[in-house]
Amino acid sequence: MRYLFLAVLLFIYLDASAKTIRVGAKRTYKSVQAGLKVVADGDTLAVDAGHYRERNLAIRKRIVFTGIGYPILDGENKYEIISVYVSGVIVEGFKIIHSGVSSLNDLSGIKVYNSDNVIITNNVLEDTFFGIYIQNGSKCTIINNKLTATSLEEQQSGNGIHCWKGDSLSIIGNRISGHRDGIYFEFVKNSVILKNHAVNNMRYGLHFMFSNDDMYASNVFRNNGSGVSVMYSKRIKMLNNYFEENWGDAAYGILLKEISDGVMEGNFFTKNTSAIYMEGATRIHMTKNTFKDNGWALKIQASCMDVVLERNNFIGNTFDVGTNGSLVLNTFKNNYWDKYEGYDLNKDKIGDIPFRPVSMFSMIVEKFPAAMILFRTFITTLLDKTEKILPSLTPENLRDNEPLMNRAF
Repeated sequence: MRYLFLAVLLFIYLDASAKTIRVGAKRTYKSVQAGLKVVADGDTLAVDAGHYRERNLAIRKRIVFTGIGYPILDGENKYEIISVYVSGVIVEGFKIIHSGVSSLNDLSGIKVYNSDNVIITNNVLEDTFFGIYIQNGSKCTIINNKLTATSLEEQQSGNGIHCWKGDSLSIIGNRISGHRDGIYFEFVKNSVILKNHAVNNMRYGLHFMFSNDDMYASNVFRNNGSGVSVMYSKRIKMLNNYFEENWGDAAYGILLKEISDGVMEGNFFTKNTSAIYMEGATRIHMTKNTFKDNGWALKIQASCMDVVLERNNFIGNTFDVGTNGSLVLNTFKNNYWDKYEGYDLNKDKIGDIPFRPVSMFSMIVEKFPAAMILFRTFITTLLDKTEKILPSLTPENLRDNEPLMNRAF
């Protein structure tokens, strides 16, 4: 009890000793750099509205760094703007513009170096090389920021939110556009990406590399080069996301390459060139997803194993499933296919004959893309009808033995 009392007194003392230092044209400290020199651990450095050109702002003390009326921190196209070198910092309420661009250094609007428990919230970043960068940090939170870039080439653009070697990060409610990748994870584990909007980014809305035990949920990925790429990762949960209008010759809603033990549930894929492209994927459970009005709903390569696809809806897609091999080691069951023409004599809402989602014409197009010019012609319809009666080219065991007569949900 005595020690608890002393701890409470210490907390009250530390809280009382913390102070707020104001920076602005009418303040004692006219520049942000001057404020950073006098601020102490636990203090708040509050910056008045204005336009500040102060090169690189290095934060080396545990402070709350806050803007009042969104003061502008201008990197003049030369500098990294805010660099955080200590744990426990909060950065909020700034408009951060015009960072430098470098092919050697990942110059950023805000960069966190080897620090934990940093919170970056309610900032606006425009025309930065990298937007917000976490380098070797844990338990950091990036929430409710808006990041916009305008570069036209990938070489001149970094990622909006870039996380390298992190643990237990939270990326929540951000809006990212115009960057190379909207959000990038490399060697990041136990982290959450929630309710973000990644729109009009050059390469991917979200990109995973060598990252395990992460979850992304309730995000929107629209009109990117591709929506999401998950590569060389394990145990990724993909829940309730929207993948919309990711169009292009090599564009996907999701690219899954060399991943294992993932869960994909409750996602919506609408108007993508390919909703999902899977290569080297193992033990992926896919359920309650909706594929609507895509070019290809699912391209699953022969290198995929133990993928379970159940209770999904396939509606209005040009091709439902494509593959490049005849040996299929995956399970399709209880999905709704709008192209299913079977019957249900016992009225149990399950089709009495299997459905083969791979059409002959889709396999021809897979090998000879120019054949697409014959789409919706009489000859392609005849080929597909014949293949359904006497299967010869399509994979015999790629079929849904119990297709649903009505939508799964």
